Amino acid sequence: MSRKVVRTSKFRHVFGQAVKADQCYDDIRISQMTWDSNFCSVNPKFVAMIVDASGGGAFMVLPLSKTGRIDMSYPTVCGHTGPVLDIEFCPHNDNIIASGSEDCSVMIWEIPDSGLTTSLTDPVVKLDGHSKRVGILSWHPTAHNVLMSAGCDNVVILWNVARGEAVVRIDSVHTDLIYSASWNRDGSRILTSCKDKTLRVLDPRKGTVLLEKEKPHEGSRPVRAVFISDGKILSTGFSRMSERQVALWDPKNFGEPLTLQELDTSSGVLLPFYDPDTGIVYLCGKGDSSIRYFEVTDEAPYVHYLSMFSSKESQKGMGYMPKRGLEVNKCEIARFYKLHERKCEPIVMTVPRKSDLFQEDLYPDTIGPEPSVEADDWFQGKDSQPILISLKDGFVATTKAKEFKVHKSLLKTTTASAGSQQDNSVEVQSLRKEMKDLKAAIEDLTKRVRELESKH
Repeated sequence: MSRKVVRTSKFRHVFGQAVKADQCYDDIRISQMTWDSNFCSVNPKFVAMIVDASGGGAFMVLPLSKTGRIDMSYPTVCGHTGPVLDIEFCPHNDNIIASGSEDCSVMIWEIPDSGLTTSLTDPVVKLDGHSKRVGILSWHPTAHNVLMSAGCDNVVILWNVARGEAVVRIDSVHTDLIYSASWNRDGSRILTSCKDKTLRVLDPRKGTVLLEKEKPHEGSRPVRAVFISDGKILSTGFSRMSERQVALWDPKNFGEPLTLQELDTSSGVLLPFYDPDTGIVYLCGKGDSSIRYFEVTDEAPYVHYLSMFSSKESQKGMGYMPKRGLEVNKCEIARFYKLHERKCEPIVMTVPRKSDLFQEDLYPDTIGPEPSVEADDWFQGKDSQPILISLKDGFVATTKAKEFKVHKSLLKTTTASAGSQQDNSVEVQSLRKEMKDLKAAIEDLTKRVRELESKH
């Protein structure tokens, strides 16, 4: 008798939990648009959500700490003349966010550290180049100020945001609507899925197709695809019978999938979020009330189902917090911001551990906010791996974010400079001297008080 052995995995008991009601963001009218983007973007400072707006498009940016009921008159970012379809924070500067809209434009905004006090109508940069609505935005993971946008005109444009210009225009590859476009880890490849039922791996600078896979899923509904570790590709789509599927592909052998699993018969598009540090992929269905998560490994069947977080209400969108925004001491490995009709609810994914020590195995060095290459160098062909940071001390920003200037000095990032460290040591020395002087003054005063007391 052979007993079936359960696969060992430290993520087998990962569980999701919605935060308490007072930790949610309430009374927000989430956009009613029927577009398949996340509608939400988060980073360690802010959460941004696309909201309903009369006469144009708007989104709301809230400091993470501003939980509870949000006043109807709270300022929004409302410079677009048509509904906003996608928003994404810049990975290298937490105060910069890009938005794409039905008005065919892409706009870059700067959010002040304390959040908005008045509505923002003027972007820092406006990027015009699409002839139809812009529904997909994605910042380059390692190159500073490089943004990819894809529109309903079947065109992908790569922008140098600091110069406000389109550098690469990929307009002859896609024959139909682009469903998704994403970067690989170092940003040397783009992966797109398209309504013509083809997955394509592109060289972003030349705009050429390196690999393609026709009909990764038989159904005609939208397909989503992301790069995961070792250059493999994970796609979500539908079977001919409209069952939802998840598949894993090895581009070196695109003929057959490494694995293809049927999930259920819901109609919502599955949005995949992949965490390279843990190898976990989270699938959030638009209109579902659940988040499924799987571990991707090197042995068959490659994509292992872990568990599912379910709640009563369906999700209209989903934001995914970068690793550096998580609470390391609570063994939190992912945090989602789930959009309901009228609120945004954070959902925390935790690995249960008894120890209070830092869990090295859950938190390998992760991608930090530093870009590893400048836009101009990247467009000229330089690739660079992401700069990693340790989460051991619960990531603490080392210096203030540099200010955001357009063109003159290109968009600045949160960089730690030697200068600031020197400044720090000078400050410390002056504080020490001040302390010494104060101590001396107190001793003098104490002496005088004693003398006066003895006289009386």
